[in-house]
Amino acid sequence: MAVLTELRETGSRGWKDPGGYRARHIGIIMDGNGRWAQRRGLPRVEGHRRGEAAVRDVVEIAGEMGIEHLTLYTFSAENWRRSQEEVGALMTLIEFVARKEIRDLHRRNVRLQVIGRLDELPVSLREELRRDMVLTRDNTGLNLNLAINYGGRAEIVDGVRRLAEQVSLGILRPKEITEESLSQVMYAPDLPDPDLIIRTGGDLRLSNFLLWQSAYSEIWVTDTLWPDFSRQELEAAVADFGSRERRFGGVLEPAPADASRTP
Repeated sequence: MAVLTELRETGSRGWKDPGGYRARHIGIIMDGNGRWAQRRGLPRVEGHRRGEAAVRDVVEIAGEMGIEHLTLYTFSAENWRRSQEEVGALMTLIEFVARKEIRDLHRRNVRLQVIGRLDELPVSLREELRRDMVLTRDNTGLNLNLAINYGGRAEIVDGVRRLAEQVSLGILRPKEITEESLSQVMYAPDLPDPDLIIRTGGDLRLSNFLLWQSAYSEIWVTDTLWPDFSRQELEAAVADFGSRERRFGGVLEPAPADASRTP
């Protein structure tokens, strides 16, 4: 369960938290790149290229706002079903952006992690991502998690397989399997559950993103397509999150009356 802490004022551009709960971990489903391009008569790939600027801005803003963890749904396990041309362009773009941006991320103390079935990615992309993770592994600022070739169901299946291996080796008994033990075999077991999931593009679904971890995540949806996602919308999402009541299946008790006041 994600930890709830009080909001704090932070940021070099005057960002001030509005009060309430602070989102330690934000996940973003970056949807709408293809639609953005098609509405302008451009190839779908151009939408992905324009989305790169939004990624750069959101990473910078999240660091200023004091967000600890940011997970971006970069390429889903289902995206392989797209045209060979689009998939190839996406793989090339992800590698190009990683190589171009990693030095700046490292300079800004950002730690890069990647979750997903990395062994299925092209060799050059896989090697680039692994170099980047090694370079930034000791950084202590924003933890940037890229979900690449990622699917929530696939992650659960992979975790169950790991537990089954432990059972077959006699390390674990079936009755000892708990939610905690399954959480520990997810792709990034040290990552807290997302407090807030943002989806651009207007669709009202999770699209197989962080299914296990998002059981109690708050969800914020905007019709804005990803290349147009702005600082103002990220701030609005965080402010809205801070105003919500998070009960995790329980009931919030009303504050006790002030005993010093007379009726």
